[in-house]
Amino acid sequence: MKIATFNVNGVNGRIDILLRWLDEARPDVVCLQELKAPQEKFPRRALDKAGYGAVWHGQQRWNGVAILARDVEPIETRRGLGGDPEDSHSRYIEAAVNGVLIGCLYAPNGNPAPGPKFDYKLSWYERFLAHTQDLLETGAPVVLAGDYNIMPTDIDVYAPERWQDDALFRPEVREVFRNLVSQGWTDALRHLHPDGRIYTFWDYFRNAWGRNAGLRLDHLLLSPSVAARLDEAGVDRHVRGWDHASDHAPTWVTLLDD
Repeated sequence: MKIATFNVNGVNGRIDILLRWLDEARPDVVCLQELKAPQEKFPRRALDKAGYGAVWHGQQRWNGVAILARDVEPIETRRGLGGDPEDSHSRYIEAAVNGVLIGCLYAPNGNPAPGPKFDYKLSWYERFLAHTQDLLETGAPVVLAGDYNIMPTDIDVYAPERWQDDALFRPEVREVFRNLVSQGWTDALRHLHPDGRIYTFWDYFRNAWGRNAGLRLDHLLLSPSVAARLDEAGVDRHVRGWDHASDHAPTWVTLLDD
Protein backbone atom coordinates (compact mmCIF):
# COMPACT_ATOMS: atom_id res chain seq x y z
CA MET A 1 0.00 0.00 0.00
CA LYS A 2 1.47 3.34 -1.07
CA ILE A 3 0.37 6.44 0.86
CA ALA A 4 1.51 9.91 -0.17
CA THR A 5 1.14 13.52 0.85
CA PHE A 6 1.35 16.43 -1.58
CA ASN A 7 0.89 20.14 -0.94
CA VAL A 8 -0.35 21.05 -4.42
CA ASN A 9 -0.41 24.83 -3.83
CA GLY A 10 -3.67 25.27 -5.76
CA VAL A 11 -5.46 22.12 -6.88
CA ASN A 12 -7.21 23.66 -9.89
CA GLY A 13 -4.27 25.69 -11.11
CA ARG A 14 -2.02 22.63 -10.92
CA ILE A 15 -4.47 19.87 -11.80
CA ASP A 16 -2.31 18.84 -14.77
CA ILE A 17 0.69 18.41 -12.45
CA LEU A 18 -1.38 16.38 -10.01
CA LEU A 19 -2.85 14.12 -12.71
CA ARG A 20 0.56 13.59 -14.33
CA TRP A 21 2.07 12.55 -11.00
CA LEU A 22 -0.88 10.29 -10.11
CA ASP A 23 -0.50 8.50 -13.42
CA GLU A 24 3.24 8.11 -12.92
CA ALA A 25 3.36 7.15 -9.22
CA ARG A 26 0.02 5.29 -8.84
CA PRO A 27 -0.33 5.88 -5.08
CA ASP A 28 -3.17 4.10 -3.32
CA VAL A 29 -3.92 7.04 -1.02
CA VAL A 30 -3.00 10.71 -1.36
CA CYS A 31 -3.40 13.53 1.14
CA LEU A 32 -3.54 16.94 -0.53
CA GLN A 33 -3.04 20.32 1.10
CA GLU A 34 -3.45 23.95 0.11
CA LEU A 35 -6.33 23.28 -2.26
CA LYS A 36 -7.07 27.02 -2.44
CA ALA A 37 -10.55 26.18 -3.70
CA PRO A 38 -14.03 26.38 -2.17
CA GLN A 39 -15.91 23.14 -1.61
CA GLU A 40 -17.90 23.35 -4.83
CA LYS A 41 -14.81 24.03 -7.01
CA PHE A 42 -12.88 20.88 -6.12
CA PRO A 43 -11.98 19.01 -9.37
CA ARG A 44 -13.88 15.84 -8.48
CA ARG A 45 -14.70 14.94 -12.09
CA ALA A 46 -11.07 15.01 -13.27
CA LEU A 47 -9.94 12.90 -10.31
CA ASP A 48 -12.78 10.45 -10.75
CA LYS A 49 -11.75 10.02 -14.39
CA ALA A 50 -8.21 9.31 -13.18
CA GLY A 51 -9.57 6.54 -10.95
CA TYR A 52 -9.56 8.30 -7.58
CA GLY A 53 -12.38 8.70 -5.11
CA ALA A 54 -12.13 11.71 -2.84
CA VAL A 55 -13.30 13.51 0.25
CA TRP A 56 -12.30 17.13 0.73
CA HIS A 57 -12.66 20.16 2.96
CA GLY A 58 -12.32 23.25 0.81
CA GLN A 59 -11.94 26.93 1.56
CA GLN A 60 -12.05 30.02 -0.62
CA ARG A 61 -8.55 31.21 -1.63
CA TRP A 62 -6.60 29.58 1.20
CA ASN A 63 -6.03 26.29 3.01
CA GLY A 64 -8.07 23.20 2.07
CA VAL A 65 -7.31 19.49 2.48
CA ALA A 66 -8.39 16.34 0.66
CA ILE A 67 -7.92 12.56 0.76
CA LEU A 68 -7.84 10.62 -2.51
CA ALA A 69 -8.07 6.84 -2.82
CA ARG A 70 -7.40 4.78 -5.93
CA ASP A 71 -10.38 2.71 -7.11
CA VAL A 72 -12.34 3.20 -3.87
CA GLU A 73 -14.25 5.93 -2.08
CA PRO A 74 -12.67 7.12 1.19
CA ILE A 75 -15.06 6.91 4.13
CA GLU A 76 -14.91 10.26 5.90
CA THR A 77 -14.72 9.99 9.68
CA ARG A 78 -13.81 13.51 10.75
CA ARG A 79 -13.68 17.06 9.43
CA GLY A 80 -11.76 19.65 11.42
CA LEU A 81 -10.39 19.50 14.96
CA GLY A 82 -12.39 19.96 18.13
CA GLY A 83 -11.64 22.39 20.91
CA ASP A 84 -12.18 25.74 19.16
CA PRO A 85 -15.62 26.41 17.66
CA GLU A 86 -14.33 29.74 16.28
CA ASP A 87 -11.70 28.08 14.08
CA SER A 88 -13.08 28.02 10.53
CA HIS A 89 -9.85 27.10 8.74
CA SER A 90 -9.96 24.00 6.52
CA ARG A 91 -6.89 22.24 7.90
CA TYR A 92 -7.84 18.67 8.84
CA ILE A 93 -9.83 15.81 7.38
CA GLU A 94 -9.86 12.11 8.25
CA ALA A 95 -11.06 9.05 6.37
CA ALA A 96 -10.83 5.26 6.38
CA VAL A 97 -9.25 3.67 3.30
CA ASN A 98 -8.67 -0.07 2.93
CA GLY A 99 -8.45 -0.71 6.67
CA VAL A 100 -6.21 2.27 7.53
CA LEU A 101 -7.39 5.52 9.10
CA ILE A 102 -5.84 8.45 7.24
CA GLY A 103 -5.51 11.88 8.84
CA CYS A 104 -4.67 14.67 6.39
CA LEU A 105 -3.41 17.93 7.88
CA TYR A 106 -2.28 21.35 6.77
CA ALA A 107 -0.84 23.00 9.87
CA PRO A 108 -0.65 26.79 10.22
CA ASN A 109 2.51 28.51 9.06
CA GLY A 110 2.68 30.79 12.09
CA ASN A 111 4.76 33.66 10.72
CA PRO A 112 5.54 36.28 11.80
CA ALA A 113 6.67 34.94 15.15
CA PRO A 114 6.11 35.91 17.84
CA GLY A 115 2.61 37.21 17.23
CA PRO A 116 -1.05 36.19 16.86
CA LYS A 117 -0.38 33.83 13.93
CA PHE A 118 2.26 32.00 15.91
CA ASP A 119 -0.05 31.78 18.91
CA TYR A 120 -2.71 30.27 16.63
CA LYS A 121 -0.20 27.72 15.36
CA LEU A 122 0.66 26.60 18.88
CA SER A 123 -2.98 26.43 19.94
CA TRP A 124 -3.87 24.48 16.80
CA TYR A 125 -1.15 21.98 17.57
CA GLU A 126 -2.33 21.69 21.16
CA ARG A 127 -5.72 20.57 19.84
CA PHE A 128 -4.06 18.32 17.26
CA LEU A 129 -1.95 16.56 19.90
CA ALA A 130 -5.03 15.93 22.01
CA HIS A 131 -6.67 14.28 19.02
CA THR A 132 -3.60 12.23 18.07
CA GLN A 133 -3.37 10.90 21.61
CA ASP A 134 -6.99 9.80 21.36
CA LEU A 135 -6.26 8.10 18.05
CA LEU A 136 -3.35 6.14 19.52
CA GLU A 137 -5.46 4.98 22.42
CA THR A 138 -7.92 3.34 20.02
CA GLY A 139 -5.17 1.01 18.78
CA ALA A 140 -6.34 1.58 15.19
CA PRO A 141 -3.88 1.62 12.27
CA VAL A 142 -3.42 5.34 11.55
CA VAL A 143 -1.30 7.45 9.19
CA LEU A 144 -1.07 11.20 9.78
CA ALA A 145 0.11 12.75 6.52
CA GLY A 146 0.47 16.33 5.50
CA ASP A 147 2.27 19.65 5.58
CA TYR A 148 3.18 20.10 9.24
CA ASN A 149 5.00 23.41 8.66
CA ILE A 150 7.72 22.22 11.04
CA MET A 151 11.34 21.34 10.36
CA PRO A 152 11.99 18.97 13.27
CA THR A 153 15.82 19.03 13.36
CA ASP A 154 18.84 20.81 11.91
CA ILE A 155 19.23 18.29 9.09
CA ASP A 156 15.69 19.11 7.92
CA VAL A 157 16.73 22.59 6.76
CA TYR A 158 19.49 23.66 4.36
CA ALA A 159 20.84 26.46 6.59
CA PRO A 160 19.53 26.09 10.15
CA GLU A 161 21.38 29.14 11.44
CA ARG A 162 19.20 31.35 9.20
CA TRP A 163 15.91 29.93 10.48
CA GLN A 164 16.24 30.17 14.25
CA ASP A 165 13.48 32.78 14.63
CA ASP A 166 11.16 31.46 11.94
CA ALA A 167 7.81 29.96 12.97
CA LEU A 168 8.71 26.76 11.11
CA PHE A 169 11.83 26.19 13.19
CA ARG A 170 11.49 27.97 16.51
CA PRO A 171 12.18 25.84 19.62
CA GLU A 172 8.49 25.83 20.53
CA VAL A 173 7.41 24.08 17.32
CA ARG A 174 10.29 21.62 17.30
CA GLU A 175 9.24 20.69 20.83
CA VAL A 176 5.69 20.18 19.54
CA PHE A 177 7.01 17.69 16.98
CA ARG A 178 9.09 15.88 19.61
CA ASN A 179 6.03 15.65 21.84
CA LEU A 180 4.02 14.25 18.96
CA VAL A 181 6.57 11.55 18.20
CA SER A 182 6.94 10.74 21.89
CA GLN A 183 3.25 9.85 22.02
CA GLY A 184 4.20 6.77 19.99
CA TRP A 185 4.17 7.91 16.35
CA THR A 186 6.95 6.99 13.91
CA ASP A 187 8.32 9.66 11.58
CA ALA A 188 8.53 7.34 8.57
CA LEU A 189 11.02 9.21 6.40
CA ARG A 190 13.43 9.91 9.23
CA HIS A 191 13.08 6.37 10.59
CA LEU A 192 14.32 4.87 7.31
CA HIS A 193 16.79 7.67 6.50
CA PRO A 194 18.11 8.74 9.92
CA ASP A 195 21.00 10.85 8.64
CA GLY A 196 19.79 11.94 5.21
CA ARG A 197 19.38 15.57 4.21
CA ILE A 198 16.03 15.00 2.56
CA TYR A 199 13.83 17.95 1.65
CA THR A 200 10.19 18.21 0.56
CA PHE A 201 9.93 21.97 -0.12
CA TRP A 202 11.97 24.44 -2.15
CA ASP A 203 10.92 28.10 -2.25
CA TYR A 204 10.26 29.85 -5.55
CA PHE A 205 12.69 32.63 -4.63
CA ARG A 206 16.48 32.93 -4.69
CA ASN A 207 16.91 29.88 -6.92
CA ALA A 208 16.16 27.60 -3.96
CA TRP A 209 15.41 24.63 -6.22
CA GLY A 210 18.58 25.07 -8.28
CA ARG A 211 20.70 25.38 -5.11
CA ASN A 212 18.87 22.54 -3.35
CA ALA A 213 18.13 25.00 -0.55
CA GLY A 214 15.25 22.95 0.77
CA LEU A 215 13.20 22.25 3.88
CA ARG A 216 11.52 19.08 5.16
CA LEU A 217 8.00 20.22 6.00
CA ASP A 218 5.88 17.28 4.82
CA HIS A 219 5.74 14.26 7.10
CA LEU A 220 3.98 10.92 7.40
CA LEU A 221 3.62 9.74 10.99
CA LEU A 222 2.61 6.14 11.60
CA SER A 223 0.88 4.51 14.55
CA PRO A 224 2.67 1.45 16.00
CA SER A 225 0.74 -1.18 14.03
CA VAL A 226 1.38 0.69 10.77
CA ALA A 227 5.03 1.36 11.59
CA ALA A 228 5.53 -2.40 11.86
CA ARG A 229 4.51 -2.63 8.18
CA LEU A 230 6.77 0.20 6.93
CA ASP A 231 8.76 -0.86 3.87
CA GLU A 232 9.96 2.25 2.03
CA ALA A 233 9.71 6.04 2.29
CA GLY A 234 10.82 8.75 -0.08
CA VAL A 235 10.23 12.03 -1.89
CA ASP A 236 9.40 12.39 -5.58
CA ARG A 237 11.65 15.43 -5.74
CA HIS A 238 11.79 15.46 -9.55
CA VAL A 239 8.16 16.65 -9.56
CA ARG A 240 9.37 19.96 -8.09
CA GLY A 241 11.34 20.48 -11.31
CA TRP A 242 8.33 20.24 -13.62
CA ASP A 243 7.04 23.39 -15.28
CA HIS A 244 4.52 25.29 -13.11
CA ALA A 245 5.16 22.88 -10.23
CA SER A 246 4.15 23.34 -6.61
CA ASP A 247 6.92 24.43 -4.26
CA HIS A 248 6.41 21.09 -2.46
CA ALA A 249 7.20 17.62 -3.80
CA PRO A 250 5.12 14.49 -3.11
CA THR A 251 6.32 12.51 -0.10
CA TRP A 252 5.32 8.87 0.37
CA VAL A 253 5.56 5.58 2.22
CA THR A 254 4.89 2.02 1.18
CA LEU A 255 3.47 -0.50 3.63
CA LEU A 256 3.71 -4.26 3.56
CA ASP A 257 0.44 -6.18 3.48
CA ASP A 258 -1.09 -6.73 6.89
